[in-house]
Amino acid sequence: MENKKPLILVSNDDGVMAKGINELVRFLRPLGDIVVMAPDSPRSGSGCALTVTQPVHYQLVKKEVGLTVYKCTGTPTDCIKLARNTVLDREPDLVVGGINHGDNSATNMHYSGTMGVVVEGCLNGIPSIGFSLCNHDHDADFEATGLYVRKISAMILEKGLPPLTCLNVNFPNTADIKGIRICEQAKGRWTGEWTPCPRLNDTNYFWLTGEFTDHEPENEKNDHWALVNGYVAITPTTVDVTAYGFMDELNKWFN
Repeated sequence: MENKKPLILVSNDDGVMAKGINELVRFLRPLGDIVVMAPDSPRSGSGCALTVTQPVHYQLVKKEVGLTVYKCTGTPTDCIKLARNTVLDREPDLVVGGINHGDNSATNMHYSGTMGVVVEGCLNGIPSIGFSLCNHDHDADFEATGLYVRKISAMILEKGLPPLTCLNVNFPNTADIKGIRICEQAKGRWTGEWTPCPRLNDTNYFWLTGEFTDHEPENEKNDHWALVNGYVAITPTTVDVTAYGFMDELNKWFN
């Protein structure tokens, strides 16, 4: 008999053992069959990076009815490519990244390995969602996100997404979530991004750190405002990065 259950492919950038991805799997189990292909250790900040200088290896971690888990030596994007081309017998109905330990709103989207998962799914025509919680603690409490993870994922399984469009979903770090807001990406930038950490007599060592500054803190349409004020921020995100609004002007310059 043909299997009618949706197939959901899951990955992250915090590693296969992270609490966030295991909570995500728990929340998604009622919605379909799940295959996890996740990095064997943290790959935060890897964006859409690929492994091109050495082979990538994967290994089965767990297999039970409705759930198969693999770990992979590659990046989050490698995981989606590898799963689609080696272990799946059909195209997934949904690709899900997360739940990330940390905020992926605003410009963070461009750096995030969790969103690298989502972009890779989207580029291949698969409805794709990234989930993140504004809490970096390894033992963060994800319970309040469960209802929203299931609701949003079920909606996208039912309705799909437009071509080259994915969802970046961020949760505030609170048990008292006020609801959902559909948001634009906050305009801002990171400042003070390096902290010295000298080694022996060499002062040229630095830890990446920094603080995000929202350039429109009173803009109630942006994702950063929604999170600060206790709402789930859903930002529809396009992977077509063409600046269509600038094309006519650029044509005037060169033609």
